[in-house]
Amino acid sequence: MTFLASPWRMGLGAACMAIAGPLLAGQALAASFPERPLKLVVPFPPGGGTDLVGRIVAEKMGEYFGKPVIVENRPGGGTVIGTDYVAKSPPDGYAIVMGTFAYAVNPSLQQKLPYSNETSLMSAGMVAKAPNVLVVNPQRPYKTVAELIAYAKANPGKINYGSNGNGTSAHLAGALFATLSGTELTHVPYKGAAPALNDLIGGQIDVIFSTIPGALSYIKAGKLRALAVTSADRSAVLPDLPTVAEAGVAGYDAQAWYGFLVPAGTPAPVVDSLNRAINQAAETPVFQRLVKEEGLIKVTGDPASMDRYVRAEESRWRKIIQDAGLQPN
Repeated sequence: MTFLASPWRMGLGAACMAIAGPLLAGQALAASFPERPLKLVVPFPPGGGTDLVGRIVAEKMGEYFGKPVIVENRPGGGTVIGTDYVAKSPPDGYAIVMGTFAYAVNPSLQQKLPYSNETSLMSAGMVAKAPNVLVVNPQRPYKTVAELIAYAKANPGKINYGSNGNGTSAHLAGALFATLSGTELTHVPYKGAAPALNDLIGGQIDVIFSTIPGALSYIKAGKLRALAVTSADRSAVLPDLPTVAEAGVAGYDAQAWYGFLVPAGTPAPVVDSLNRAINQAAETPVFQRLVKEEGLIKVTGDPASMDRYVRAEESRWRKIIQDAGLQPN
């Protein structure tokens, strides 16, 4: 006797195949992932704090996978150029971009992004947060935050503060400082932290709210004067330095962060594999040494925890940007 499948059963079978197909394909891809070198895009020039963190994580991820993770610097546009490159890459896990503070604030600072934070990229994991440090040229007359504020109020608009690009933590940390301290500072964006720090040392600009990894060696060498850290708590690597809030700017808190993003649609098993490699890299002795020496705060977890943090930062800084009167580019 021959039994014919009913249309309902045939439809159910097709639906199950439609659901199972992508899942099985993703599992198969993850089982063999990676089969070739990966690319980590750092959306800043070489030499800054983000580049340093990215290169260490890339090296350790490469050891974890047994395949190289090649770092490619694609600076410009306040991280938009490098981020857009990865957002438009195939969603297969082979293209990763470092997500930073700028990623969370660019939707509030850019009139039109070529990608969407909501639909173009996915979180893969974080490795650290970092307070910024308020540093000045040591030849300038102000030696404390109070003296800097007094000078700025006596000379409105004449203090130039540099940053590693529009929308970066250095930019917004300065904007928040100006708003809460009632001062007028002039923002000078650079294409990365290294050229901004070089100009600060050379006296072309007056102030930078730098990441600690980017500025620490210059502070130790006496080439820069540190006035305060920008987080709510003091930094373990600069314990004698007050926070900006302790120094008199009540409510001040600004931190950089380092995470990793991949194109939306990357199979979940591949994202999970990347997340394990990222977390493992953060546990290695070389990264732990970086945390200790550069004043970072190690922060790891699953992609969902990074996603929640990024969304919260987007919301918090949207209000700060509006209160500061910053207009989208």
